[in-house]
Amino acid sequence: MEPISRRTLMTLLPMTILAAARADAQTGVVVFKDPGCGCCTKWVDLLRHEGFSVTVNETRDIGSAKQRFNVPPSLQSCHTAIVNNQYVVEGHVPIADVRRLLKNRPAIVGVAVPGMPIGSPGMEVEGARPQAYQVIAFDRQGKTSVFSSH
Repeated sequence: MEPISRRTLMTLLPMTILAAARADAQTGVVVFKDPGCGCCTKWVDLLRHEGFSVTVNETRDIGSAKQRFNVPPSLQSCHTAIVNNQYVVEGHVPIADVRRLLKNRPAIVGVAVPGMPIGSPGMEVEGARPQAYQVIAFDRQGKTSVFSSH
């Protein structure tokens, strides 16, 4: 097999980068949320704005999704998302943390922002000071660790 020439490499490189960007932009997210929850809709809008392909499943029984995807009760929030059929993203997790999760692919079930802290993505309140919060990683045994702090 002949080595690739510099010219061929320089031609293929931009196409490879573009293909990777398109694949990233088409990251599939399925969100389970209550139909009346506006903050969840804002978080979904942020995902879409960042190029994620989002399917929303509206349900009044959001607890069954949390149970189905093994979200520990102490980490629960108002919506549950499944990213690339691989990771659970619970609550108002920043999009940068979702991207980091997909890039690093840690051996965890998912990440969560427990509760609904003011200032987290989708929970911005005009005139209100954002609260400090943490994104918590969790595994199948329920072991948790801090994924990031905001």
